[in-house]
This record gives sequence, structure tokens and C-alpha cells, in this order.
Amino acid sequence: MRLAELSERSGVSTATIKYYLREGLLPPGHQINATTAEYDEEHLRRLRLVRAMIQVGRVPVATVREVLGHVDDDSLPRAIRLGAAVWALPQVPEPDADDEFVQAAHQEVTALLDQLGWQNAKRLTSLSPAYRSLVVGVAALRRLGYDFGTELLTPYAELMYRTAVLDLDNMEAHSSQQEEQIEFAILGAILNEPVLQALHRLAQEEETTRRYGLE
Repeated sequence: MRLAELSERSGVSTATIKYYLREGLLPPGHQINATTAEYDEEHLRRLRLVRAMIQVGRVPVATVREVLGHVDDDSLPRAIRLGAAVWALPQVPEPDADDEFVQAAHQEVTALLDQLGWQNAKRLTSLSPAYRSLVVGVAALRRLGYDFGTELLTPYAELMYRTAVLDLDNMEAHSSQQEEQIEFAILGAILNEPVLQALHRLAQEEETTRRYGLE
């Protein structure tokens, strides 16, 4: 397809597509002559991914470029490509290592991983933004006087593991191609997490009404 058709099918203006091409967010099209290039379904799929990351996820262009670099690096094993791509998304800042609540949260989260038997996750704690986010959250709760320790976290973690299994099952059902699977996982990190959060809140509303009624 030509640029105009790519624009029409994606809903992205030709000017924006040209900008994405200049920034390296889209691979160049197949050059027909000095002024014309052809694009295919892979360009359309990548364009939709880029658009979702920038418009919905509010991910900066430089970060999008970094994420896509990991997606396209087929020299890495799939788990590493997937992890590196998701880790490149915007994350919480590094917590203050000298903060007593952060130190206590590190101990709680490490104990949680041990209890769950998540040794792969434990080996990646120095790199994982998810580990860092959990530590920040637990530290904030402890600072407010809530002892959200291993006993309370374990059932939540077990539910999240079942969710992760569903995520990967859906990813594998979506495509057998590693690149498409990783793109699907990135979209999941950007789009699916707000959906899960909304479902969580709806479930809370439902259970609250069942327990206490509306009066």
C-alpha cells in the first residue's frame, strides 16, 4: 500500500507517519522510486502499536524507540526481549535506599518472593521495575501505619500469577511469531492494566453492595 492508504487504514495522518519514519519508530517502506515507497501489513501493525504507546500510554518518543529496539532485537531470547521491552516503559523512580520504610519493604517483598517460590523474579530484583514499584507501594503503606506484609500480600500475588498465566496464554493464542507476541505484551502492559484496575474496582463495588447494601 502507498502512504495515503496506510494513513487511511490506520487513522494516522501522513505528516505524523512521516515523522514516525524520521524518528525510526517505523521501518522504511519498500522504495519503488525516488519519491514513492510501498508499505505492508507489518507497517500497519507497528503503526497501531506506536500510536497506542504515544496516545494512550503517553510514552515519550525516545522511550518508544527504545522499547521497539528491544522488540526488534531477535538476537535475544524471547523472555529477555519481552522483559526488556516492558521494562523500558515509564516506571516509578528508584526508592531511597536509606529510608527505613523502604528497607523494611525490601525485606517484606523478598520474603514474599521466597514464600511464593518465585526464584526467577527474585534473581531479577536489582533490574525489575515491577519489584521496585512493589517496594515503593509497600513502603508507602507502612509509612501510613498499614502493615501490608507477606501474609496479606500472598493471596493477592497468587491471583496475579493466575492473571499472568492468562496473559501469556492470550499472547501465544494471538500469534506464533515472537515479534508479534512481544508487541501484544507491550499493548497489554499499556492497555490491559487499566482494564484490570477497572475490573478490580467494579468487583469492590459489587462486593461492598452485597455485604452492606445500599442503605
